[in-house]
Amino acid sequence: MAFDGIVMANLTKELSDALTGGYISKIAQTEKDELLFTVKNNRALYRLLLSANASLPLAYLTETNKQGPMTAPNFCMLLRKHIGGGKIIAVTQPGLERCIHFTIEHLDEMGDRRRKILIAELMGKHSNLIFCNEEGMIIDSIKHISLQVSSVREVLPGRTYFLPNTAGKQDPLTATEEAIARVLAGLSVPAAKAVYTSFTGISPVMAEEFCHLASIDGRCPAAELTELERIHLAHTIARTMETIREGRFSPVIIYRADEPVEFSSFPLTSFPAEYKQRPFDSISRVLETYYASRSAITRIRQKSSDLRRVVQTALERSQKKYDLQLKQLKDTEKRDRYRVYGELLNTFGYELAGGETEFSCQDYYTNETVRIPLDPQLTARENAQKYFDRYGKLKRTHEALSQLTRETKQEIEHLESISTALDIALREEDLTQIRQELAEYGFIKKHGPAGKKTRVTSRPFHYLSSDGFHIYVGKNNYQNEELTFKIAAGGDWWFHAKGIPGSHVIVKSEGKELPDRTFEEAASLAAYYSKGQKNEKVEVDYVQRKQVKKVTGGAPGFVIYHTNYSMMAEPKIPVQELPG
Repeated sequence: MAFDGIVMANLTKELSDALTGGYISKIAQTEKDELLFTVKNNRALYRLLLSANASLPLAYLTETNKQGPMTAPNFCMLLRKHIGGGKIIAVTQPGLERCIHFTIEHLDEMGDRRRKILIAELMGKHSNLIFCNEEGMIIDSIKHISLQVSSVREVLPGRTYFLPNTAGKQDPLTATEEAIARVLAGLSVPAAKAVYTSFTGISPVMAEEFCHLASIDGRCPAAELTELERIHLAHTIARTMETIREGRFSPVIIYRADEPVEFSSFPLTSFPAEYKQRPFDSISRVLETYYASRSAITRIRQKSSDLRRVVQTALERSQKKYDLQLKQLKDTEKRDRYRVYGELLNTFGYELAGGETEFSCQDYYTNETVRIPLDPQLTARENAQKYFDRYGKLKRTHEALSQLTRETKQEIEHLESISTALDIALREEDLTQIRQELAEYGFIKKHGPAGKKTRVTSRPFHYLSSDGFHIYVGKNNYQNEELTFKIAAGGDWWFHAKGIPGSHVIVKSEGKELPDRTFEEAASLAAYYSKGQKNEKVEVDYVQRKQVKKVTGGAPGFVIYHTNYSMMAEPKIPVQELPG
């Protein structure tokens, strides 16, 4: 994710505007490596969260209050002693580094004014919250780093604070266009990589964005760019740095469907059209919204892991069973040959004297000569009866296996549809419906009173086409069934990816003729919410709802149709999603 120096610059400006001149009224250490400050400023109350969590370092303003432990940890007590009630006089960022300095003025035990600096370093596993005096000596930190842990610097009380520059990167905020172009000219790595490995605070996402804005392929080696291309790229970077210095930011979150995939302090033009950008007026709101959404998605995926395991295990078992049944079914293909042998022996067997091991005669079905193996201990009629017995056994086996193979194939298709539904699930109630379906069909054990059905409902996806038609997309088999046979009218249009598991997509026509664009948008949704989501194109069938029939005795959401149209569609979400 692009929590880089540019986002930090945006955050520093926001925190400076809100907190400078404010007084710290409360300090809580809500987690082992997290602090929550309450600051009063301009008759408003602000809560500042600082987290040095190695996997998720964060800093933002929030309206959510979190309670700390009953007994405050030592670092929290130290901060309360020194800067409780202190005044924030500056919030700054050194260069474009991923750290923020909070300069706080307070009165010491003698009543003299003193300054302290709280430094939030948000650098992945190296993140830390460091408390220093005004001379730059470390008083304490939320994480102690000794030379045994890091050979670059110690972060311990009494040591002098400094920010190491081990990568030897340049500060793009102070670099001229000419200097940027010179650096790029001397590197043989791809242009995008040259940007983020040479200059501080620029993430790979922003480096790609700079290349895209400059109409340059970020994969092309920087040294192979023409002079004009390097100048254009350097100018693009320098212009963005000027915007940062002026404090002009436009934070956004980039979504693919409902899932947030990236955030930035500027709109990103390098993402494909199916990615939607939602603007925000605050980078704090961006960070809080983004990580809350990501956390919810991660939580749902963790909760669905047991269901995925059940489905995958059942799928593997069913596929092995299906392969074995197909092999056994293939072995029954010779049954008609045994029947013909019996008939030929009954017809021409009078020619046998007895004791033969083989008999040759003309097959009156094909007019070809066939050689029939014989048991010399049996008569012609007894050999014929032996072949008829084999035929009968294989015929019964074929009929039974044909039915079993169909049932196993349907079970595999059912499980694959559930697997696809798990990929779509976004909320707890979506998982509950899938769990109910698995229990109903015997894949997992049912819980609760026997015979009692508690059906939890969740809402389908709801979109509005570019021409104003409402489009609904089922998230699972229960929703597909309800959409198609309860919500859709006979004249509405029904879409589904051809021959693969996927969602039912319904377009409410309201008695009107659908424009071509609406057909294309609905087909794209059907392709996106299917097993073929990662394909470039997916074939989609579409037909009026009245042509769709439920499979008798089939699993929910399984249908048949005989007259339909088809089109190739790109899997994407080309329309606006509506709530509910």
